[in-house]
Amino acid sequence: MSPPTDLQTVLDSEIKEWHFHIYFHQNNADEHQAALVLRDAVLRLRRDGAFVAVPLFRVNTSPIGPHPCGSYEIWCPSESFASLFSYLCMNRGELSVLVHPLTREERTDHDTRKAWIGSPYPLDLSTLPVKSEEIPLQYPSLQLGYSSTAPTVPLEARKKLGAAIENRLRAEKEAAKAPQD
Repeated sequence: MSPPTDLQTVLDSEIKEWHFHIYFHQNNADEHQAALVLRDAVLRLRRDGAFVAVPLFRVNTSPIGPHPCGSYEIWCPSESFASLFSYLCMNRGELSVLVHPLTREERTDHDTRKAWIGSPYPLDLSTLPVKSEEIPLQYPSLQLGYSSTAPTVPLEARKKLGAAIENRLRAEKEAAKAPQD
């Protein structure tokens, strides 16, 4: 099956919210402390406006749900995804980070749509629902992610932007050219 290329279909299926799960071996005091220091750093940076990232108040000191070790969750809207991802790539130390989207298909999000920063851990997916009816809204009071109230860029404006980028890249020998369909 080919990936979709219809612009409206792609825009309608865009992921708006993400989870980052910071993993640590619960019996390793140094890793546990490093995870807490990283969490405090994320909270300080959120406070100072670096990105929107909401660590869950609870830090799990033992396996919970699909997560096989100590962990905590950080919710992030798509508006801050690149900034938080970059920060965690650069500052996670030896900790592993599970990154997954939030969609109606929770099991697939944790299985085939996941990514890892650092070494992967095996997950127990048996505890996760296959599909839910509700969009997984978190922190709707922030009006970000699936709860965003920002105006969307109209389809025609996006197409004009894409055409302008293609035109500018025409002279770049290393840039792949878009198909002419």
